[in-house]
Amino acid sequence: MISKRLSQRVMAFSGVVLLTGATAFAQMYPGGSNPQQPSNPSINPNSNPGVNSPGNIPIQQQTGASSGMQDKAFVKKALEGGMAEVQLGQLAAEKGSSDDVKQFGQTMVTDHTKLGDQMKLVAAQLGVNPPASVSKKDKELMAKLQNLSGPEFDKAYIMAMVKDHKKDAEDFKSEVQQSQNPAVQQVAQQGEQVIDNHLDMIDKIAESHNLMNSKGKITASGQ
Repeated sequence: MISKRLSQRVMAFSGVVLLTGATAFAQMYPGGSNPQQPSNPSINPNSNPGVNSPGNIPIQQQTGASSGMQDKAFVKKALEGGMAEVQLGQLAAEKGSSDDVKQFGQTMVTDHTKLGDQMKLVAAQLGVNPPASVSKKDKELMAKLQNLSGPEFDKAYIMAMVKDHKKDAEDFKSEVQQSQNPAVQQVAQQGEQVIDNHLDMIDKIAESHNLMNSKGKITASGQ
């Protein structure tokens, strides 16, 4: 009889112990979570660290922002320079004393107007407003050319075009290589081809006016 009562007490005590342990476990891990599994999916060891990784997102965003700023600066500068080429070309077509200078000036008006229209489409995509006027440097060049005439005008205009197109060729080539925007790359590549063609033309004109030798070096009379 005593053994039977003792067995009942032992069973009752064991039940209390099990119930207490279960309650404690539930309090430590609410919802029945497995303590060996991480609750934060972003640090799941089975996840792909290359997809939406918190360590990668800021780097990608920073790179994209940097490239976007570079593209905007290029497009704005190209529009400003193209506007100057058109206005200077109009001046050369009117005031040039030689046929080759007049023709080159008209070519500048035609080609840079077309290139400018294409550049404006890309500018709209990037949220870049076309410049209202040319740069201070180009305004000063126009003022200088306005006061010249005859061979002196031709010389000053030719030398300015050689210098400008060499610099523009470098800028457009650099943008083609560095831009990550397909639209910007395309218009920069088109511009590069146009400018390279213009540079070849003006180099030959400079040579014919004895301002440059056959090796592309400025002669004493062109300084």
